[in-house]
Amino acid sequence: MFGLGTQELIIILVLVLMIFGAGKLPQVGSALGKGLRNLKDGIKDVTEEKEEEHKPDQLEKKKEDPSDDPPPK
Repeated sequence: MFGLGTQELIIILVLVLMIFGAGKLPQVGSALGKGLRNLKDGIKDVTEEKEEEHKPDQLEKKKEDPSDDPPPK
């Protein structure tokens, strides 16, 4: 994805351990996970809102289209 190999990931992990320490690492991981979950939920909400904005347009088009109406008797 970013061209990171095993050696680069190990160096990053060692740096993170040195900066935050082993005791705070679970807290950092938890906060990162919650942040990603919130981001995912926010993106999902925005896409759902956009879909709902287009639904009334589709319903109006169906109402205006006389080809769907049954022929008069």
